[in-house]
Amino acid sequence: MLRCLAIAALGLLPLPLVAGGKKAPAMQVSFHLQTEPGETNLKVFRVPTAGQEITYRLSPAFSQSDFVAFQPFPSTDEATYGVIFQLNKVAAKRLTNLGHAHRGRYLLAMVNGQVRDAVLIDKPVSDGLLVIWQRIGAAEIKLADEHLPRIGQDPAKWKKERRKK
Repeated sequence: MLRCLAIAALGLLPLPLVAGGKKAPAMQVSFHLQTEPGETNLKVFRVPTAGQEITYRLSPAFSQSDFVAFQPFPSTDEATYGVIFQLNKVAAKRLTNLGHAHRGRYLLAMVNGQVRDAVLIDKPVSDGLLVIWQRIGAAEIKLADEHLPRIGQDPAKWKKERRKK
């Protein structure tokens, strides 16, 4: 009887307490590389890109943990924004190598599981900046501000300002 009461009491606890209080980041950004020709396995997905159906790797080439800062800018459609992501040193080297090894392939940008943009890799990028050129909403920029400083902003000052809120 006591055991049943304890189990019932646990069921009344709010979910964050039961789950350890962890929650997923509010904005998930990932960049996925086009697969090699003939590469077929279960870890790929297909997306219409540039008028054709292209297969991309499910595991991202770059994601949240690779970013150190960001900067939004108005996109050419005048309704949404684009975003520049500054990569950490390790990811910046990986981006340069990816440009050498995968020239002529696409890099697909996804935000919160939705396709936003794709760029054709035409040359290596050595500045450590990844760009989503369009389809980012103002609400997503606001969410990104909660997770990353702006490019050029002092990270320590950003953290201090964030704690005040």
